[in-house]
Amino acid sequence: MKHILTGVFFFLIFGLPQYVNAQENCKVLVPQIDSIYTGKCKNGLANGKGTAIGIDSFTGFFSKGWPVKGTYTWAGGNSYTGDLNEGKRNGEGKLTIKLADRDSILNGLWENDKYLGPKPNAPRVIIKYNIDSYNYKKVGDTKMRVLINLTQNGSRNATVSNLRIDASSGTETAIGNLEGFENITFPVIIKVSYTTMNKIKTMTLNVNFEFEISEPGDWVVDIAN
Repeated sequence: MKHILTGVFFFLIFGLPQYVNAQENCKVLVPQIDSIYTGKCKNGLANGKGTAIGIDSFTGFFSKGWPVKGTYTWAGGNSYTGDLNEGKRNGEGKLTIKLADRDSILNGLWENDKYLGPKPNAPRVIIKYNIDSYNYKKVGDTKMRVLINLTQNGSRNATVSNLRIDASSGTETAIGNLEGFENITFPVIIKVSYTTMNKIKTMTLNVNFEFEISEPGDWVVDIAN
């Protein structure tokens, strides 16, 4: 017990002033919440889990003085829970606006404090037959396109025949070994069918793959046998 009391006394005399001083010197870079900070600190800046209070308040995670993920609450009672970048709503999050009779909620994607809309559903498989693996890759945002890449043993599948690709919207296109559709209106349903040899070239497979992509953009879908 004597050792415990001695340790507590030592902390109160030497450790507590340093802890308080560290919190006072730990800066938050958003002026509206920079009055009081409690939490982790690095190089004089809020960094890690913490709470900052000023005219508004924020509880969550900080990086180099900036709130990056958590709940920001304005003085009037409205709140935002989600991702931030340099104090602005950026990424995925939910804004709750307090009204007299009910709450108004905007849930989805944000960029520089502007609401972009609901988060699109992830691509989903409708039919998968005689396929080892598949992968969806969004490679850009400027073109509304889906291209199909058929592979086998880590390279282009050279045994494909009777290839057919259908889409619920768009026009047919081809780039190199990739075929698909462009000028697509999303969500789009793509149907792919073809015949191929198996990996060890001992039998023929009839392949069917049908999927839906909701998020607009330029996509490449890898299908491996």
